[in-house]
Amino acid sequence: MALMHEPTAPYHSAQDALRVLETVARHPAGVTDTELARRTGLGPERLTTLLRMLRREGYVEQITDGAYVTGDTLRRLTSAHDRERALREKLQHTLDRLRDSVGAAVYMSRYVDGEVKVTQYAAGPSTPAVNEWVDFRFSAHATAVGKSLLTQLDHNGRRDHLSRHKMARLTSRTITSDKLLLSRLESQPPTVPILDLQEYAIGTVCAAVPITAGSSVGCLALSLPVEHAHRLRQAADALNRNAAPVLLSLTI
Repeated sequence: MALMHEPTAPYHSAQDALRVLETVARHPAGVTDTELARRTGLGPERLTTLLRMLRREGYVEQITDGAYVTGDTLRRLTSAHDRERALREKLQHTLDRLRDSVGAAVYMSRYVDGEVKVTQYAAGPSTPAVNEWVDFRFSAHATAVGKSLLTQLDHNGRRDHLSRHKMARLTSRTITSDKLLLSRLESQPPTVPILDLQEYAIGTVCAAVPITAGSSVGCLALSLPVEHAHRLRQAADALNRNAAPVLLSLTI
């Protein structure tokens, strides 16, 4: 199965952040922002934005003379001891903050062994999670999560998935034609969030953006009650803008 990865804004941000982290890690005594700009080739405004994100996420710390050193988060994620647990905790912390900033339940999903899998999510009393009334593994054709993951596969990969899962009509808005769905997936720009406007469940709208790390296929998604549908595109854009920390955690 070939993958159709096209660089997105979060991907570029994560790559730039990695360049900064690699430079900081090579200077255990600390490195100034001026030196970081010289060594990474990043402009002052871009570097300031990245350093703000890296400090907030705990990847770098600023010491008394203003220089930057590696932070606790980076040390934990690059340690061989219990890295998986550290990564899961870091992702959950990031998802919790994303939930609060976009005002919606937020989900991290992966395409694992040919199936859709929601690996982590953050919800709350005012940001309820979607009711999984049909297993997400069997409803990729109707969910923003599933469609986002399928867009990252090649044509044969998409066809293989749809051949294994019947495209059941879940609501009156569900696409049940594989020809129509494949056409829409083919024309979906990678930088534009995929929307689910009550295709999976009446009363819920969703959006998803791709999160691609290495050869793995993943996405970040959000769900809102239909009465908040007017906020969907704005929330989806905010999710896309803030996806870099998630991608960075998966890349390190």
